[in-house]
Amino acid sequence: MEESITYLSYNSIDLIDSKERKMDFLILPIIIILIVLIFFSIVIVPQQSMSIIERLGKFNRILSPGLHFKIPIIERVAGKESIRIRQLDVPVETKTQDNVFVNLGVSVQFIAVSEKIFDAFYKLTDVNTQITSYVYDVVRGEVPKKTLDEVFETKDDIAQTIKDDLSESMDNFGYQIIKSLITDIDPDPNVKDAMNQINATARLRVAAQNEAEADKIRQVKNAEADAEAKKLQGQGVAQQRAAIIDGFKESISDLKEVTGAEVKTQDVMNMVMMVQYFDALRDIGTTGQNNAVLIPYGAGGSNEIMKQMTEAMIVADQIQTKSEPDSDPEKNIEESEN
Repeated sequence: MEESITYLSYNSIDLIDSKERKMDFLILPIIIILIVLIFFSIVIVPQQSMSIIERLGKFNRILSPGLHFKIPIIERVAGKESIRIRQLDVPVETKTQDNVFVNLGVSVQFIAVSEKIFDAFYKLTDVNTQITSYVYDVVRGEVPKKTLDEVFETKDDIAQTIKDDLSESMDNFGYQIIKSLITDIDPDPNVKDAMNQINATARLRVAAQNEAEADKIRQVKNAEADAEAKKLQGQGVAQQRAAIIDGFKESISDLKEVTGAEVKTQDVMNMVMMVQYFDALRDIGTTGQNNAVLIPYGAGGSNEIMKQMTEAMIVADQIQTKSEPDSDPEKNIEESEN
């Protein structure tokens, strides 16, 4: 009896162990499946981005940045749309009104509007291609209406036109145009060389004009300085002549005392002219910048000069003899008695 009871107890224990082992085999896969489902249900949306969730192939909702959950297998992340400001550089080649080929660099800054993510994601396959097409259309419609110089002068107006047309078109697709810029205007190399030559010629012309103005100013200043110098020189000559006249007064007084004769005005003028003549000869000899000498014209000119010089020397000796006291006192007494 005891052996039967022991046998039954062993059998029951084995049965319980087998059931526990079967439960372990069932729970482990369930846990793994749950972990996998939870993993695939987690959706993390980065900052400045938005995710589009589709349920069984149909749009369901839009997820903002942060942690979210979706139903595995039934729901999926169809895609992400950045809401950062993006920039697209578009090179455009076109021709101006004056038949000059020019390459323009256009930069467009745009952003997907948060409230219109559905349109931005589903209405456009490639936003860059769409914007590039619009930029080509606007630039090739505006630039041929202007000359090359006008393109340089009105590049901001062209950029504003691009922005206005793009804003009107891209707003329907969920995008906002922030800014449009003309970053580069590059004409044909031959035209560029010609423009550089024209600019260089213009600069040379301006430099020549400035040099002419400077030379004119220098000439005016030199003329003013020369006039001032002549004025001062005239004052010096006048003072010199006044001193000569004063000296002549004394000489004429001495001459009257010696000769007792009346001195005429013409004689005084001749003496003045003679002094000025000798001064002129002295200046010619000392200056060194003169290569010509003026002498009285005529055959008797030299004799006249010699005669005047001789008379002047005789008069000077008489004045000197009169002014000096006699060294012999007895001779002086006899002359006084006579």
